[in-house]
Amino acid sequence: MANAALFIATVLIWGTTWIAIAMQVGPVSVLVSVFYRFAVAAVILVAILAVMRRLKLPALRDQPFILAQALCLFSLNFICFYNAAASIPSGLISVIFSLATIYNAVNARLFFGDRITGRTLLAAALGATGLLLLFGPDVVVDFDMGTLKGIGLAALGTLFFSLGNMASRRNSAVGISPLTANAWGMTYGTIILLFLIAVTQTPIVAPPNITYLAALLYLAAIGSVIGFTTYLMLVSRIGSSRAAYATVLFPIVALSLSTVFEGYHWTGLGLIGLALTLLGNVVIFARPLARRSPQSDARLPAGG
Repeated sequence: MANAALFIATVLIWGTTWIAIAMQVGPVSVLVSVFYRFAVAAVILVAILAVMRRLKLPALRDQPFILAQALCLFSLNFICFYNAAASIPSGLISVIFSLATIYNAVNARLFFGDRITGRTLLAAALGATGLLLLFGPDVVVDFDMGTLKGIGLAALGTLFFSLGNMASRRNSAVGISPLTANAWGMTYGTIILLFLIAVTQTPIVAPPNITYLAALLYLAAIGSVIGFTTYLMLVSRIGSSRAAYATVLFPIVALSLSTVFEGYHWTGLGLIGLALTLLGNVVIFARPLARRSPQSDARLPAGG
């Protein structure tokens, strides 16, 4: 029962963060919004670990990889996602993000020498076909430049996220706990975002209304802190292989919310495209657990 509760919580949290991101688009610049999110999340997570006496500073040799995790998981990727939310519905961003598993397979090959299997290639083909059906009418038929921009930004953000997974995999391999890496990564990410705000002379605007503030607190406390915690608890109980099935389900939650709150209009091709994209995720996770190595298991994505 506890495992089921953790799994459901992870799916619901990851599935709802995208609509919360959409609620922040507009009144405050993207850089400032992402800065607010991870500043609050870093304070919460660092405080929790400090109270639990589990806050440890990684060794100097590990700092570049913590910084890489900060850049890819807690700053650059979300800059892309927030900007994408201004061009395409949040639910569709979640579909693109769910393909991080395929990005991970390619990056694990490049960085760790892992083998790319036939299943990975099949999953990539299904995912690409699904996205073409989802976005094809807007991009090809109507040539909507805004949609094309949103797709590109969401894909770039997912690439950053995948690279962050590679940094996280390396950090875990040398004994740095995910909570420690995330706490320092969020802290460094906050500093990076503040630096970008200063360099670009972006004005820091206070949260303008209760909707924005509620979305911010939800993304920081629920999406960034509790979401990672429930996922990691689930991993400790059932393993990351089965826990990662959450990534297959949360686009359904996100698209449902996008339909209600953003007026996303479903078409027959769109439904087929969603089904193919989700099937691609199922295929890449469908390998028998006995045939997986700890290294391949470590490359699955964590968080949203």
